[in-house]
Amino acid sequence: QVQLVESGGGLVQPGGSLRLSCVASGFTFSSYVMSWYRQAPGKERELVATIGSAGGSYAASVKGRFTISRDNAKNTLYLQMNSLKPEDTAVYYCNARGTSSWGQGTQVTVSS
Repeated sequence: QVQLVESGGGLVQPGGSLRLSCVASGFTFSSYVMSWYRQAPGKERELVATIGSAGGSYAASVKGRFTISRDNAKNTLYLQMNSLKPEDTAVYYCNARGTSSWGQGTQVTVSS
C-alpha cells in the first residue's frame, strides 16, 4: 500500500530556511504527480506545490520562496523553503495524486 513519511520540519526564525523530505513506498513513485500540502491550526488543508513531468507549480503565497523537487531513484520528494514567514507555520504533508494516502506530516513553526 502507499506509504509516505515526511520529515525535516522544525522551529525556524522568520527569514530562515528548511528542507522537507517525503520518502514514498508501495507504489511506482516515478509514475505519479506528487504534491505538498499544509494545514495550519483551525484551517483547511491547502495545496502548496505540485511536481509532474512538466515541472513544478506553486500556490501564490509561496511562489518564489519554495521549490519542489524529486529524486525518483530514491523515491523521495523534497520541498526547499526559503524566506520563511510566520504564516508558513503548519503541518506539511506529501501526497501522490489520485491516492487517498497521507503520512503523519511534519510540523513547521516559523517564530522569533
